Amino acid sequence: MSKLRFRVVEKAFQTKPLEVTAPSERPSEYFAKYVFNREKMFKYLPTPVYSKLVDAMDNGVTLDRDIADKVAEGMKRWAMELGATHYTHWFQPLTEGTAEKHDAFVEHDGKGGMMEEFSGKLLVQQEPDASSFPNGGIRNTFEARGYSAWDPSSPVFVVDDTLCIPTVFIAYTGESLDYKTPLLKALRAVNKTAVDVCHYFNPDVKKVVAYLGWEQEYFLVDEGLYAARPDLLLTGRTLMGHEASKNQQLEDHYFGAIPTRVAAFMKDLEIQALELGIPVKTRHNEVAPNQFELAPIFEECNLAVDHNMLIMSLMRKVARTHGFRVLLHEKPFKGVNGSGKHNNWSLGTDTGILLMAPGKTAEENLRFITFVVNTLMAVYRHNGLLKASIMSATNAHRLGANEAPPAIISSFLGRQLSKVLDHMEDSSTDELISLGGKHGMKLDIPQIPELLIDNTDRNRTSPFAFTGNRFEFRAVGSEANCASAMIALNTAVAEQLIKFKKDVDELMEKGEPKVSAIIQVIRKYIKLCKPIRFDGNGYSDEWKEEAARRGLDCETSCPIIFDRYLAPESIKMFEETGVMTQKELEARNEVKWETYTKKIQIEARVLGDLVMNHIVPIATEYQTKLLDNVYKMKGLFPAEEAEHLSSENLAIIRKISEHTIYIKEHVDAMVEARKVANKIADEREKAIAYHDNISPMLEQIRYHIDKLELIVDDQMWTLPKYRELLFIR
Repeated sequence: MSKLRFRVVEKAFQTKPLEVTAPSERPSEYFAKYVFNREKMFKYLPTPVYSKLVDAMDNGVTLDRDIADKVAEGMKRWAMELGATHYTHWFQPLTEGTAEKHDAFVEHDGKGGMMEEFSGKLLVQQEPDASSFPNGGIRNTFEARGYSAWDPSSPVFVVDDTLCIPTVFIAYTGESLDYKTPLLKALRAVNKTAVDVCHYFNPDVKKVVAYLGWEQEYFLVDEGLYAARPDLLLTGRTLMGHEASKNQQLEDHYFGAIPTRVAAFMKDLEIQALELGIPVKTRHNEVAPNQFELAPIFEECNLAVDHNMLIMSLMRKVARTHGFRVLLHEKPFKGVNGSGKHNNWSLGTDTGILLMAPGKTAEENLRFITFVVNTLMAVYRHNGLLKASIMSATNAHRLGANEAPPAIISSFLGRQLSKVLDHMEDSSTDELISLGGKHGMKLDIPQIPELLIDNTDRNRTSPFAFTGNRFEFRAVGSEANCASAMIALNTAVAEQLIKFKKDVDELMEKGEPKVSAIIQVIRKYIKLCKPIRFDGNGYSDEWKEEAARRGLDCETSCPIIFDRYLAPESIKMFEETGVMTQKELEARNEVKWETYTKKIQIEARVLGDLVMNHIVPIATEYQTKLLDNVYKMKGLFPAEEAEHLSSENLAIIRKISEHTIYIKEHVDAMVEARKVANKIADEREKAIAYHDNISPMLEQIRYHIDKLELIVDDQMWTLPKYRELLFIR
């Protein structure tokens, strides 16, 4: 195995960048080449069918079967011209990945032959086995039926020889078993409530869209080195490995020159992403060695989520072509930065107004402040739920590790916006509103210049920061489905906007003028949500104490954080907005607890196997060589001199014994702790047992393995080391 390590290191050093040939056309010409977008729809569908499909996409109008048949025929014709032979319903089960089952465009022709066929029925609905996906007990093997149903708002696309149809995934009994279904409901809820609030300022608004721009961080590791690390292969992270002498302390990787082999991968990835309609724009080195980032232009939230799931799949595929493996785990390497996926979220109207952007008049700024303050209220009221929406066994390694947002949700606004809100809070309503003669009402709200977009500082310790015309939810993990965070955030904002409208309308019914009523409610909210505002260092211990005094959720145990989904206020919010039922929330939590347990369980098993099959045998072999040397020294030199000359080797022999004894004893103890935990029937209690009793053992055992790595002869060590994993490109 040690020979394998050096072979793959040598091969990795010799690997040259692949030559990537860019299309001869400009990116704007091959963008969305493999997407059935409106341009393709117009070309391949009859005009009445096209109009009805666009109406369904924009306004949620139901398509009848006859229209669906015509759409399916046009899709099939377009896809087959691109070489497609199969189709699949492409959906997002509760696995954090995507699922697909490929069927060919063939049916019997009734004459002993076959014909290409794709009907509206096959486009609109299929029946996957729901019991084979995580479902939290909603489906069993003996009642396994589930449905996948076409989402017309996200365009179909072709990958290789398959037409991929974005779909929702629900149980036979109607409960959602995926991320897309509740996301679409959350987006519908925030659209409705935001439109109602917009009518205070502009009665022409008919639709409000939630936008998302994600920033995908990732690591690249040479494929050979990856294959020689069973922990990376099976868990996505290194369960052992001493820090390299040089890691990121020189701060020379961030925004540095992109290595040529990586640049070839990025170029290939970008071309294929653009052909699939993913508007990738930014690429750069990240902070840690071999860590990088990819970011697109923002899009409508549902489409952005689909594109992020697609890009992660594409990254894995393209990386292998270039002799890499992409690591999307939030913390694949100890001692260097982990990876996140910042979610830049905003709201915009069909009239072209960004609701999180300041305006040019006082009235426009009142609208801006209305939506900012309501967002802060939503985050304040549901800060524990938002934390639960981004929490996982993998992201727990990253949060609060002085490299990422802490496990306490707070919001950074920057000096200028904070000053505006403080001014509103400290002034009376009468002071803020003064009659301006024939010009009508004059609002004493400080003018917020357009320069604000560049005028807010950046606080990398803030989990939910205002960044000029949007909020950046920075706590989302790199391998997560963005939908989880977006479901919680959009639903919370929708609920809050309902409350805001109710409060304003009550004042108006009592005779209060509209602007005065809005300002009164906003001033009240600014005071109420003040605990969520924090512009300081989120990494400090002082902030943890201060956050607890403010009443913010400071829980750090992953399984217990999941409880926030089942808090009475969370259930009430999801049910009243029509996003999820209590039954669905309970089922999802069962999945979350079970997934947490299984991930820690797998890590414990892999660590145990590596200890017994790699670490202890190699350490013992090296120790035996040292013992042989000691005995030979005794035969060669006088006893006193031999003892002096062998003292260092004897000390190393003793250290190896101490470390291996500790490792073996604690691996055995970990196995016993797993046996005890596995007997717990309740998934929540089992997850807590794994968190409290087994997860800490992984780090304790790792400490002693990493000490052995420093002691054992490098030529004998079987596993690629951090200096090789992080610096060979």
